[in-house]
Amino acid sequence: MSPSSATPPRDDREAPEAPETPEAPEAPETPGATAVSAAGRAPGRFGAAVDRYAPALGAYAVVKATGLTVFLLLLSHTEDFLKKDPGRGGGARPWDVLGTWDGIWYQRIAENGYDPQLIPLHGYPLATYYENSSAFFPLYPWLMRLVGAVTGLGPYGSGIVVSVLASFVAAAGIFAVAERLGGFRAGVIAAVIWGLFPGSGVEWAVYSDSLFVALSAWACYCVMTRNWLAAGVLALVAGLNRPTAAALIAAVSISALVALVRRTDGVARPLTAMLITPWGLLGYVAWVGWRMGDWTGYFKLQRGAWNRYFDWGASTARSTLDTVTGHWTFWQSNPAPDLIAVGLLIALPGLLVLLLRLRPPLVLVLYTLLTVVLALSSNQIYGNISRYLLPAFPLFIGLAVALRRLRPSTLGGLVAMPAVAAGWYAGYALFELGIP
Repeated sequence: MSPSSATPPRDDREAPEAPETPEAPEAPETPGATAVSAAGRAPGRFGAAVDRYAPALGAYAVVKATGLTVFLLLLSHTEDFLKKDPGRGGGARPWDVLGTWDGIWYQRIAENGYDPQLIPLHGYPLATYYENSSAFFPLYPWLMRLVGAVTGLGPYGSGIVVSVLASFVAAAGIFAVAERLGGFRAGVIAAVIWGLFPGSGVEWAVYSDSLFVALSAWACYCVMTRNWLAAGVLALVAGLNRPTAAALIAAVSISALVALVRRTDGVARPLTAMLITPWGLLGYVAWVGWRMGDWTGYFKLQRGAWNRYFDWGASTARSTLDTVTGHWTFWQSNPAPDLIAVGLLIALPGLLVLLLRLRPPLVLVLYTLLTVVLALSSNQIYGNISRYLLPAFPLFIGLAVALRRLRPSTLGGLVAMPAVAAGWYAGYALFELGIP
């Protein structure tokens, strides 16, 4: 990012700050301040961007590589993947597991495109339609196909490339947002937490999660910096990636509406952002309905083939009670990821309090709360709550600000074990002991 101020920020990388009150968090450093080279000259925009983002991206890469290594070692130790279907947590080699489950569907779309249909299925109590690839949004497989055309990689390799690159863009966006709220060190810590969060095992897999968080983080950053047109475009594009983009679309649109009413940024830019945000999501759902000959076809497919639907949180509440009482009889119950989900739900109120005490911008509050509501109010696989909450990246920021007071050596020791353990709780438990 280019420098935004001629005044160099206070560098909090060397010594911890003095404690602050909850009502008055430390003023963050000026984003993108110009770094000075050894020769005493500014290295330009690229050099300034490297100086600004390298610590966060480097720390993120270390924790992700550590977790992935442990994940692959656990797979090699058990070799259970050799006994499973290639589309359901199996494969010929340990790393093939990263392309299973939803990854198989994305690879099929990248190779063959879509054929939206509602084909009745009989004899199954929870399924009334055959599964169809149109349940998966198109942006991620489009990028997989593009990378494959440029590099010659197959769908699996292309999917991994897109996910890994997108994960770094997401980490940079999370850093940028957290830096504005809590300073440089908080930004770095927030990027690291993104790599350690339960559910983060899908970040370097053939899954669309990293791409979605990249779009969401930068859309929120653009709202915070009043770049309304970019925020609107990013929200529109995110709507082509996942149906849960509804949370981002609403957050950007309402924030634009508030700016429009207050006349803080004129009329044209926030109005344009508000008008363009929903059309990626609406356009894809409408296209699927048109191809199926039923305008509600997408929702019928989600409920009839995947048992996904909005139920006001009834299934989440019921599954939580069954999990804590040891009754593993509910739909798609998997003890290890289910217990991880309970732990995350216990931590969730605290994470929300840490975020709200910073008095974050409206866009972050709306995006976080709506993402949490969508994750917990739908009939889903309970053990996947860790993955469904992964896009709620502002939850990491309050924790990061609380941890920034610690010395680097203390932080390193605090992060070391979760980086190793993530290979199990965010990787193995998700892909092999559950269904991501």
